[in-house]
Amino acid sequence: MTTLSGSSSGRFLRTRDQHVVEEMDKPDCDPGKLQRTYAQFPRINAVVSGWRSNYRHRIRPLLSATGKTTLLDIGCGGGDVARSLARWAAADGLWLEVTAIDPDDRAFTFAQAQTPAPRLSFRKAFSSELVAEGAVFDVVISNHILHHLTAEEFAGLLADSADLATVAVIHSDIARSPLAYALFAAGTLPFFPGSFIRRDGLTSIRRSYTADELRAQAPPNWVVASERPYRNLLLHTPETDAQRHA
Repeated sequence: MTTLSGSSSGRFLRTRDQHVVEEMDKPDCDPGKLQRTYAQFPRINAVVSGWRSNYRHRIRPLLSATGKTTLLDIGCGGGDVARSLARWAAADGLWLEVTAIDPDDRAFTFAQAQTPAPRLSFRKAFSSELVAEGAVFDVVISNHILHHLTAEEFAGLLADSADLATVAVIHSDIARSPLAYALFAAGTLPFFPGSFIRRDGLTSIRRSYTADELRAQAPPNWVVASERPYRNLLLHTPETDAQRHA
C-alpha cells in the first residue's frame, strides 16, 4: 500500500473521487475475476456491511410469523445480502418474502445459480421498471450502491425507493475515511485472491460519502445514521411523505 505523508496525507480522501471506476462495473472486465468477486462477497460483507445488525434492529421488528412482509433489495449483485436476510427470517420463524433485483445480466445469472433460500426470488430489472409496474414492498434496501451513482441516478434511486416502499427504506453504504481505507487495505491484503474485492473496495471508499456529504445530497425527509464500522445508513419512512402532504 502506498503511504502518504505531509500535506498529501492531509488532502487524501478529503473529497469524493467521483471519476474512478470500479473494475467490476466495466462491461469488459475479466469474467473469471468477476465470478470470484461475487463468490467472495459473502465473506467481505459479513465483516463490513452490517446487515446482521440491520436485520436485528431495523427489519426483524417489522416481521411476523403469521403475516407476510415483503422486502426489495435493489442492486443485489451476487445476492448474498438478500439470501442472508431470507435465511435469518426463516430461522427465526418469521414470514419475509424477498425480491432481489439487479440490471446487470452477469450479477443476475450468478445470483440465480446459487443455492436457493426460503421465499427469495431474483429478477433482472431496474427499480424504475418496478415503479412503472405499480409494484410495492414493505421494505426497500440496498447495499453499497449509493457511491456508484451519478447525482441524477442517486436522485432517481431515492425517488423510486420512496414510491416502492410502504414502511421503511434502508440504504447502507460505506463511510469514507482515511482510517477505513488503511484498515481495508491492510485487512484484505492476504485474502481474496483472483478477484476485484481489494482493488474495488479501495476504489469504493474513495467514491463514498461522509455522513455530512450524504445529508447534503439527500432530500430533507431522509435521515442519515452513522454506524460502525465505517457505515452510513440513509433512511426513509414513507409515512413522513404522507404527513407532509396531508
